[in-house]
Amino acid sequence: MSNNTDTDDGPPDTEAEETASEPGHSEEVADGEAGDRPHDDHEERSDADEGGDHSEDGEDEWPPTGPDHDGPTIADEDAFDSDPNTDRTRGNEPAETEGTAGTIEELGSDVEVSAPVADDPDEDDLLGGLLIDSTEDVEIPDRLVDQVIGQEHARDVIIKAARQRRHVMMIGSPGTGKSMLAKAMTELLPKEELQDVLIYHNPDDGNKPKVRTVPAGKGEQIVDAHKEEARKRDQMRTFLMWIIIAVVLGYALIIAGQILLGILAAGIVYLAFRYASRGGDAMIPNLLVNNADTTSAPFRDATGAHAGALLGDVRHDPFQSGGMETPSHDRVEAGAIHKANKGVLFVDEINTLDIRSQQKLMTAIQEGEFSITGQSERSSGAMVQTEPVPTDFIMIAAGNLDAMENMHPALRSRIKGYGYEVYMDDTIDDTLEMRQKYVRFVAQEVANDGRLPPFEAEAIEEVVLEARRRAGRKGQLTLHFRDLGGLVRVAGDIARAEDTEYTTRDHVLQAKERSRSIEQQLADEFIEKRKDYELQVSDGYEVGRVNGLAVMGEDSGIMLPVMAEITPTQSGGQVIATGQLQEMAEESVQNVSAIIKKFSDENISEKDIHIQFVQTGQQGVDGDSASITVATAVISALEGVGVSQDLAMTGSLSVRGDVLPVGGVTHKIEAAAKAGCKRVIIPQANEQDVMIEDEYEDMVEIIPVSHISEVLDVALEGEAETDSLVARLKNITGSALQDGSVAGPSSPSPQ
Repeated sequence: MSNNTDTDDGPPDTEAEETASEPGHSEEVADGEAGDRPHDDHEERSDADEGGDHSEDGEDEWPPTGPDHDGPTIADEDAFDSDPNTDRTRGNEPAETEGTAGTIEELGSDVEVSAPVADDPDEDDLLGGLLIDSTEDVEIPDRLVDQVIGQEHARDVIIKAARQRRHVMMIGSPGTGKSMLAKAMTELLPKEELQDVLIYHNPDDGNKPKVRTVPAGKGEQIVDAHKEEARKRDQMRTFLMWIIIAVVLGYALIIAGQILLGILAAGIVYLAFRYASRGGDAMIPNLLVNNADTTSAPFRDATGAHAGALLGDVRHDPFQSGGMETPSHDRVEAGAIHKANKGVLFVDEINTLDIRSQQKLMTAIQEGEFSITGQSERSSGAMVQTEPVPTDFIMIAAGNLDAMENMHPALRSRIKGYGYEVYMDDTIDDTLEMRQKYVRFVAQEVANDGRLPPFEAEAIEEVVLEARRRAGRKGQLTLHFRDLGGLVRVAGDIARAEDTEYTTRDHVLQAKERSRSIEQQLADEFIEKRKDYELQVSDGYEVGRVNGLAVMGEDSGIMLPVMAEITPTQSGGQVIATGQLQEMAEESVQNVSAIIKKFSDENISEKDIHIQFVQTGQQGVDGDSASITVATAVISALEGVGVSQDLAMTGSLSVRGDVLPVGGVTHKIEAAAKAGCKRVIIPQANEQDVMIEDEYEDMVEIIPVSHISEVLDVALEGEAETDSLVARLKNITGSALQDGSVAGPSSPSPQ
């Protein structure tokens, strides 16, 4: 096979012919690629043109060949018949998914749990009717896509996005399965369309390297062919150099008799050959993206990546001249957007990327290709810019609700315009079928960890019960699987430490105590310290003091006393609240003041109402769940009526006195029980959300209420005084306080 160009620069490269004739070498690369590439009109010409014209417009072939150029030609001409700029865009057409249609359809349908099921299971069966003794009886799906539990809407979107190659933004709480769904998408994308990316030296402009794409696996073969040719050329040059040196030394020593002159001439010949061979390595391409060993579509997690890791970079060259420099194409580094070509790019907490990176990322999404340049202006790599490198990836962006605030509007527009936005569910309906999947979840965690003893059936039931508690709503199961998986792993660690064959229910109960969050541990320590200093009162009556309830973090409750005092005003009556109140808490105090003004027979414009949230610390108070607590404390202070201290309460309050639902009632009730309270008032709308531990059920009485009058009826001391206050409040608010009435539907207020 000839490698002459139409400019007839010289005779064919004999070494290249030797390389081409070797079995399994460059010619195999050419044949393999010719069979894989699309048969466009300009690509139908044969590799065996035998020295014919390989350029379309009469221009010189690239890279140049012949005696003036040392660049390898087998990999360039036999593996690529077309112009490099044409090759660079090959394979960017829409993906065909015929080979993955079955996979997509299987993901679309729920994968049943492989275990025996009772014919008529009890609705209260925590295992969903599964007849198992341990997680050993549950079969685990092999594919990640089949292990996804819940998030039906997000699953449907991922299926559509994989089929149509759409971008997706998933917003939701941490640990709800965003990254797992992103990884699952890679199993739906075809592997046969993956590409390798090669960077070549550009003889016309060394700072603008050429880019070529080839089918996955061909890149290594091409680079090996180039290296083999370079090795043979180097051997030939070395052999020729020593022959010339021997001739020069022989001539100088034998004929001319000038040994010093001969040595000098030999040194000049040596340096000339070394200098001439310096450019040989520059012609070996840089395998930028190698998908030879990739078994599925690539998945790249670029969460928190700096600009170079995300967008690619060009390394700094400290030796930029004098024959010691590194060719620019060898210093090019691929970014995550290039490695994710034909696959998935996942960026969690998308708002943490700086604005410049977000701007460039949306360019890569829009154009489907992105040039690589040095990211540091002080680096020599800043002078290098490659041709555009393919970036045909599916973008999966994720984050919490605050991620949208700092996200570049144009980037979000790109994702939404070319894909979907999904909000991740926090809970799912508690059904028999879903409980079966939670059993499989426990089995999956045990199998994936590989070091945990199998869970007994009773231990699995306790995990399902904890999933109910963490949901915070009756008839729901939590979808925060990361935290729930942490409980499974801690229980398994305890069982392994005890060297037991199985993980039991007792191990899970111990794990619930040991795996408490930092907030829970702080809350428990806070309660103990208050007991030592008698800051918590859980018996008797006090005027203007009420035990409120609050939550720390997501899963820990704390008792928070609220005190009120009435004083003469110095400059017009006002409500003064202290205790590091946040915006929503301040608004709740203002709502309470409206009820107080209507309730009091006295002219409170001549009085100041002081409200103190006792020892709230630096974190302060947020949310309006202490509204009924504040109202009760102020009314007690105005009327001089004591409040029962064995009672704690939580609930939001409307300006008409309706008690509205709040969050975290389960954790608040447990905190009241730990503090020694015997009764807890909660909104009637939250009654179905109570799922306290068995140990607390006999410790506290739960009293649901729908109006502030019911709160006063329970909390205030003395029947005559209480009846008078309640009757007065009923007359003020009218029909809203009729017996049996309940506050209208409302969304739970923040905790």
